[in-house]
Amino acid sequence: MIQVSNMKILTIGGGAREHAAVCALARGGAEIYAVMKNANPGIEELAKKVLLADESDIDKICDFAINNFIEFAFVGPEAPLAAGVVDALANVGVKCASPTKAAARIETSKTFMRNLVQKYSIEGNIAFASFDNETDAIEYVRNVKYPVAIKPVGLTGGKGVKVQGDQLKDVEDTIAYIDEIFQNNVGGGKVIIEEKAVGEEFTQMVFTDGKDIIPMPLVQDHKRAYEGDTGPNTGGMGSYSDADGLLPFVTAEDRQKALDIVRSIVKALADEGCPYKGTMYGQFMLTKDGPKIIEINARFGDPEAMNVLTALKSDFTEIVRWMATGKMRGEVEFAPKATVCKYLVPRGYGVKSEPGHTIAVDVDAIDNVGAVAYFGSVDKRDGKLVTGTSRSVGIVGIGENLAEANDNCEKALNYVRCDASYVRHDIGTAELIQKRVDHMNQIRGQ
Repeated sequence: MIQVSNMKILTIGGGAREHAAVCALARGGAEIYAVMKNANPGIEELAKKVLLADESDIDKICDFAINNFIEFAFVGPEAPLAAGVVDALANVGVKCASPTKAAARIETSKTFMRNLVQKYSIEGNIAFASFDNETDAIEYVRNVKYPVAIKPVGLTGGKGVKVQGDQLKDVEDTIAYIDEIFQNNVGGGKVIIEEKAVGEEFTQMVFTDGKDIIPMPLVQDHKRAYEGDTGPNTGGMGSYSDADGLLPFVTAEDRQKALDIVRSIVKALADEGCPYKGTMYGQFMLTKDGPKIIEINARFGDPEAMNVLTALKSDFTEIVRWMATGKMRGEVEFAPKATVCKYLVPRGYGVKSEPGHTIAVDVDAIDNVGAVAYFGSVDKRDGKLVTGTSRSVGIVGIGENLAEANDNCEKALNYVRCDASYVRHDIGTAELIQKRVDHMNQIRGQ
């Protein structure tokens, strides 16, 4: 049941993920103080006060928190975590339901994550090697005996991964991408090379207070820009979750293995002296040998946050309190509903976005067809809403099953107008989901 709260909560971030979090906090009666770089209209409508500023400007954020007597904070994007905003807020007396800079290394340094998993003999690791110079990385790629994934070590907004057989057609392509990473200082100018995991990806997110974890429903994200899983990788074009909390190609046993991995990582971080508080996002590849770790992220997934927070029945303000104070207790309830999220993105997104186009969203009409709209990279200009360079609006359809949720999402998209945008309409369709199921059956030899 949703409770009434008078908690003052600072939120950081102005995307659709953060809009979904603010909506959930508002349902719990929180008094919201928002810091964001863009004027997200959905967040502005719900917030008591807004500070438009760089989301990593620690001094401005701390002053804002002090001046407004903030009790708790929740950080949406990864960049402020990497900058140490949680540590700074803690120093001025704000309790944070997000990880410290040291704990956030589970995302901000892919090398740290792999080494941690290896050190504590946690299941789900894959073969990897890290390099801080180009020559050694290229030599490794020329001699390695299996297909690989190339990742910048640091943050790239979810767009830095390229895989042999997908974005990289051969060794020379791979070497060219390694050269690009080092020459352009992508993700800090260091590279991690991992064995390519073959299977289907899924997301397992949890709430944690540094000791205990509470799982959220499984979600599948879709990174590729265009229908049929083609085009460049993006921050995520959309996602879906099923009514039973699983996915059509993931068994309860598979899920339990993923949860055991996440639980072990939380314990390992505590043992390392950097306990992790907040939401943790485990991205897994389900292979013939079970779930393998692709990435661990120190936050909600985007778009996955919109799926799970739309279905969340429990009071998110209380969950924030539990995580921030290290006192996870009670149960977290999600509605037994399927959700399908599709992002409307600016034309050219994934290659070179065309921002600055007028966008109109009929929120009431969307609500009336069994869906929710979450504003992302949009801003106000001359009294009108215009698109930014990233994902504009996330539309989440809700239903008793995936077919109904997808239908409601498609109906809702009719109430979003922008002449320079596109949507992956195949996300959440029976055809694409069956393709995933068939792929896993093939991998399992069924």
